[in-house]
Amino acid sequence: MPQGRDRVLEDAEARGLQVRIVERPAAGSLHEAAALLGLQPHDIVKTLVVKRHDGDYLFALVPGGRKISWAKLRALVGVNKLSLPDASLALDATGYERGTITPLGSTTAWPVFADSSVAGRTIAMGAGEHGYSAFVDADALIGAYGATVADITDPE
Repeated sequence: MPQGRDRVLEDAEARGLQVRIVERPAAGSLHEAAALLGLQPHDIVKTLVVKRHDGDYLFALVPGGRKISWAKLRALVGVNKLSLPDASLALDATGYERGTITPLGSTTAWPVFADSSVAGRTIAMGAGEHGYSAFVDADALIGAYGATVADITDPE
């Protein structure tokens, strides 16, 4: 099985998605990372692995400067309990380490929930390996995954 960036690119190609992976230096903050990539902070989208009460997972796409609203996401998913698993469980669920997680190339195709503010632009997200970012059209990504788009975040 291919690793990291190669998994991302293979999955993107299979889904008809155009993805550009760029090497990026380490950053000490969201604002520094955005400046290094020539983006606004909200254009950097974290892919968070969220554990459901039944043991399954989902992906939440959260733009920079925002955090999951647990009440909104629970209501949307229709469950009473959701949580962020520890790093080892997230790795087991996706095949990616924290900081590199993306739905693209995940070892399991979990459902994707995207905050509504993600839509309508190019975003940068994890690329399956540390030191890289994947640039993708958010609307194309949402379409390729049949993602649920809703207000699932609050300002940080």
